Amino acid sequence: MQEKENTKCCCGQNNKKDEFLEKLFLEYRPIKDNLIQMLNEIQEHYGYVPMDVQKELSEFLSIPMAEIYGVVTFYSRFSLKPKGKYNISVCLGTACFVKGSQKIMDRLLERLKIEPGETTKDGLFSIEETRCVGACGLAPVFTVNGEVYGKATVQKLDQVLDELIKKEEC
Repeated sequence: MQEKENTKCCCGQNNKKDEFLEKLFLEYRPIKDNLIQMLNEIQEHYGYVPMDVQKELSEFLSIPMAEIYGVVTFYSRFSLKPKGKYNISVCLGTACFVKGSQKIMDRLLERLKIEPGETTKDGLFSIEETRCVGACGLAPVFTVNGEVYGKATVQKLDQVLDELIKKEEC
C-alpha cells in the first residue's frame, strides 16, 4: 500500500493529500468548463469550499484563484464558511417580508445568538438570509437543510428548533 505524501507548509500544518480531491481530479478533465460542477461536488463533500481546496482546484484547472473565488462568492449555493448541521434559511423576499418573515428572523437570531452567515459554536446551527425560495404562495417561509416550512410563525420556528435540539440531546 502506497503511503500518502505528508508535508508541512510554512504555517506548520500537515498537507496530507486529500483522497476526495484525488478522486475528483481523476473524474474530471482539467478544463475551465468543469469549474462549477467540481465546486458543486466540493460544496457537497465539505459543506463549504475551503480556501486550500480552492488553491488546489486553481492549480488543477489552471485558473487564477481570484476567478474561483469570484465564482464561489457570486453563487449563493457556495459558502466560504462551514455551515451547521442544521442550516436554517429565512426568506426575506417581498412576499415573505410583508407577511412577517423579519419577525421569524429576529426570533432565530435571539434564540441562536448568532448573525446570518454564522454558525453556532457547537456546529449545530447556521443562519442564512435568502431572497426567494420559490414558495411565495406559502409565505412566510423558512427552510432547514432545504426542507420548506410554509405559512411560518415564530411559534412554528420555536417548535422546529426545540425538536432539533431535543433530537441532538438523545
